[in-house]
Amino acid sequence: MSTRAATWLAWSLCALSLTLTALSLLLLALNRSHPDVHVYFWVENTLVSVSFSIIGAIIASRLPANPVGWLFCAAASSAAVAHLSAEYATYALVARPSSLPAGEALAWLSSWVWMPYVGCIVLSLLLFPNGRLPSSRWRWLAWLTVFVTIVGALWVAFSPGVIVSLGSIRNPLGIEGLPSADNPLAIMSVLLFVGAVSTLVLRLRQARGIERQQIKWPAYTAVVVAGGSVLYVIAISEAIGSRFLEWAGFIILIAALVSFPISIGIAIVRYRLYEIDTLINRTLVYALLTVILGAVYFASVVLLQRLFVALTGEKSTFAIVGSTLAVAALFNPLRRRIQSFIDRRFYRSKYDARKTLEAFSAKLRDETDLDALSDDLVVVVRETMQPAHISLWLRPDTPRKGEQAG
Repeated sequence: MSTRAATWLAWSLCALSLTLTALSLLLLALNRSHPDVHVYFWVENTLVSVSFSIIGAIIASRLPANPVGWLFCAAASSAAVAHLSAEYATYALVARPSSLPAGEALAWLSSWVWMPYVGCIVLSLLLFPNGRLPSSRWRWLAWLTVFVTIVGALWVAFSPGVIVSLGSIRNPLGIEGLPSADNPLAIMSVLLFVGAVSTLVLRLRQARGIERQQIKWPAYTAVVVAGGSVLYVIAISEAIGSRFLEWAGFIILIAALVSFPISIGIAIVRYRLYEIDTLINRTLVYALLTVILGAVYFASVVLLQRLFVALTGEKSTFAIVGSTLAVAALFNPLRRRIQSFIDRRFYRSKYDARKTLEAFSAKLRDETDLDALSDDLVVVVRETMQPAHISLWLRPDTPRKGEQAG
């Protein structure tokens, strides 16, 4: 396929996904105008179809030989069809029954069309970043993904009972007596994703240079997804009685859902590739800072409130004010200490290089002996850049034109 044809096809698929998504949002607005109608997964479907379609079109048009871009386009199309069919079926069967034709057919379509999306994402992780598997030993996982996608789509298409994404609407072609596919497919999907992420870990351990920076981008997103899942999916918020953490986990998951295709796109087209190190560094620093300051805040509030109750017999707002001021006072000193710890622990070579350059800068202000400075400069370059060979050449001090004329 020529580059021109690939570009036309990629952006046509993108336009199709965006058009279907726009129609889905129109039906969503109509459905939400009925108070007795519940709409499911519309945020996820919208973000997936928009982000994956645009990033997939960019990758496929620039690198048509890389299948990751085409897999993204296919995933976006699958998500857009699933979204539109779900909203259409909800409107035709629940919001305004019999107002649109083929409501049950679209409900049946929405029951299984999401499976190709799962398969495409898993395959894109297996083939990232160069469009090839890490080795021939991983072929079984690729074929297993294709098998699970096809068999899973057929199974859920004829699985009896209520369609998960449609609430109360039952599968019109469900075969009674056939086991439900929801839990087995959910487990298999998670296992496939774990297997695909394990290939990223394998590549990250073996890769060097640019490929290593490429793999860091989706790996970073995977860590963010895991953190959001701990708060939202595993429902730690319910265990400690905090709805705030549940919403925070949901927001993190949504942000990661959008960041995943963007991270893949940045990695493949190599746009501002090396900023991932700064991003990871800042995430580690501020995540740890947030956890420590949050623990200090809640602990100080509890302790001060108990102290006030013991002394005065009642609670006081001073506990909250004092805890807030203490956290504010601790912010900058603690941030500097955590930044120093992260640099020493995870970025040792860069930390040592920075310290070496700082020491040389201080010496440069006081040293006047050119030979000593030359020796120090050679040492600094050797320690920070570690070249195979190094030599220093100083340009001779040529007189200015006015001095030559004099």
